[in-house]
Amino acid sequence: MPATTIKTWDIFCRVIDNFGDIGVCWRLARQLAAEHQQKVRLWVDDIASLQCIWPDTLTAERQMLAGVEVRAWHTAFDQSVQPAEIVIEAFACDIPPTYLGAMAAGKAKGQTPLWINLEYLSAEAWVEECHGMASIHPATGLRKTFYFPGFTERTGGLLREQSILAQRDAFNRQGWLAQMGIDPVANSLLISLFAYENAAIHALLNAWQQSPQPIHCLVPEGKILGSINSALGKRLNTGDLHQSANLTLQIIPFVTQTEYDKLLWACDINFVRGEDSFVRAQWAGKPVVWHIYVQDDDAHLVKLQAFLRHYTTPIPTLTAAINQFWIDWNEAGHTDTSWNQLIKQLPEWREHCRHWSQSLSQAPDLAQQLYDYCLKRAG
Repeated sequence: MPATTIKTWDIFCRVIDNFGDIGVCWRLARQLAAEHQQKVRLWVDDIASLQCIWPDTLTAERQMLAGVEVRAWHTAFDQSVQPAEIVIEAFACDIPPTYLGAMAAGKAKGQTPLWINLEYLSAEAWVEECHGMASIHPATGLRKTFYFPGFTERTGGLLREQSILAQRDAFNRQGWLAQMGIDPVANSLLISLFAYENAAIHALLNAWQQSPQPIHCLVPEGKILGSINSALGKRLNTGDLHQSANLTLQIIPFVTQTEYDKLLWACDINFVRGEDSFVRAQWAGKPVVWHIYVQDDDAHLVKLQAFLRHYTTPIPTLTAAINQFWIDWNEAGHTDTSWNQLIKQLPEWREHCRHWSQSLSQAPDLAQQLYDYCLKRAG
């Protein structure tokens, strides 16, 4: 790659959704460094969250990880830091005032950084209109461009490493399950359950206990475990195996990003939450249920419905069942009834998910599109 195409990047990330924000930023940073040989600096205000998904992370002010310089982002920001050529403000996190001042000083010298606000993922129609729009900062005159991930060609696309689908297709399921100490119940439906706290789990567990087909549910340690314990009246912990009628619950350790991809590939159905795991589930090509992050005024439900319209349009015979279960899961509805309806159509659901994943993979990935966009404009 010609040296002139190598740029410096600063990515700023405030951790709000535990692992969703940092998950997206860390994947993007690694991909820019590994696949596009960019010089990337990731600023994160919660190093502990990064440690959970990337165990090599140290509690340090500055470190190199997977070709990315990771810096601790404190309220008192280091005034000696010089802005990168490309500045990414992830999810409107507001870059530090001192850094913004340094960007303005660079502009005065004819060295204006390219400023990108990487937005949250949404399938809403307005995203296509707003993708690539810009605003001018009132105090500095700096131009900020809004970059929207999405599911259509008029958006910035989805994060997808160049080799991820080939890795998925070559995945040794039995070997990985054995390595993880997972021995699925014979002829069972293997489900991964990664979600926020959710009262809807009570009815769903009842349905799973009464399932005609055995269900083996893998639960990475996290927020949903408290809801499970409340529903069962027990105190399950990491490593525990609990069986009740036709349901086996296995609580597994929280896994790294790399291992989480494999968990998704190994399971028949994946319950995911937030943004990062949701996107990874698309590449797994397996039936998926999304627990969306709650927003004020039920804005998250609008986003949920918008995605469902895209997701179910190719499968009108499944639309009602998928919509009802997803809504019940996100609004603490009657998940037992809607699950029993949906699971009857599992073969069709599986086929749709394979086609859906393949269809999405035809578009350029987000890192590639962002790289092309920024290099074209950064000069």
